[in-house]
Amino acid sequence: MSEERAQLLKGFTPKKLPREEYFGPGHRACQGCAPAVMLRHLLKVLGPNTVVATATGCAEIISSPYPQTAWKIPWIHSAFENAAATAAGIEAAYKALMRKKRIPKERIYVVSLAGDGGTADIGLQALSGALERGHDCIFICYDNEAYMNTGIQRSGLTPFGASTTTSPAGRIFKGQRTWKKDIAAIAAAHHIPYVATACVSYMKDMYAKMIKAADTRGPSFLHILAPCPTGWRCPPDMAIEIGRMAVQSGMFHLYEVENGVKRLTVKVKERIPVKEYIRAQGRFRHLTDEDIEEIQRRVDEEYERLLREAGEMA
Repeated sequence: MSEERAQLLKGFTPKKLPREEYFGPGHRACQGCAPAVMLRHLLKVLGPNTVVATATGCAEIISSPYPQTAWKIPWIHSAFENAAATAAGIEAAYKALMRKKRIPKERIYVVSLAGDGGTADIGLQALSGALERGHDCIFICYDNEAYMNTGIQRSGLTPFGASTTTSPAGRIFKGQRTWKKDIAAIAAAHHIPYVATACVSYMKDMYAKMIKAADTRGPSFLHILAPCPTGWRCPPDMAIEIGRMAVQSGMFHLYEVENGVKRLTVKVKERIPVKEYIRAQGRFRHLTDEDIEEIQRRVDEEYERLLREAGEMA
């Protein structure tokens, strides 16, 4: 980690953040949009020597209504399924140009940015290929737990029981019927140098992981939980609090896998009941207490497994 970035994290306060803005105001995000918060701070970490390839999705549609753009750095819109392939091509092109001395040799951050659908579902094949090939890129999944841009359809990262337009709650099925895909574990299975989960509600932790991803040579993968008030059916001013509750309840864990070693980065001393998190969102309003108990059992099992993997069990 560079000395400058290490100093940024030491005694972290908002006043230490760079003043420059590379994701501009005036974009068309919904009120309370957590992905927009994530993007602003990501570019504060990376700075102007950055190229971003963004899959079709919320981050793309809110930031680039022709002829306007919120991006103050080079940015490419990719199709839904190939942001990782686009970023891999950019990284390879820069590497070739530097080798041929067509451009100065310097660190250029190449970012692949996609939502949960564009990462864990339709974009998984491109992501896996890019990780396998070892491209020096930062791959980011901003996870709002559904295809929000196209009308709140379920994705592989939609949590069990959530009602969406393609997994609606009804008399037979109570919303999403499958459990959330462990996309961070899938990325880590490629044996890349750095994988981490983060949440916009834990800013210092998210900053630390963005900095580590930037300082990593080779592929790095960040899975960032980014609550969506529109799709999660919660008040816009509750987005950050809902993200905090996701972590405190154990519905989302904050950890990193650095060179194969897993480590918890935010340890919750006393978890709140899953019921508190679920009852704060309209997408779960159809669930009964028995349904929530089933989710609680699953969360408890996964939390114990995480503790064992991270060496936190007594």
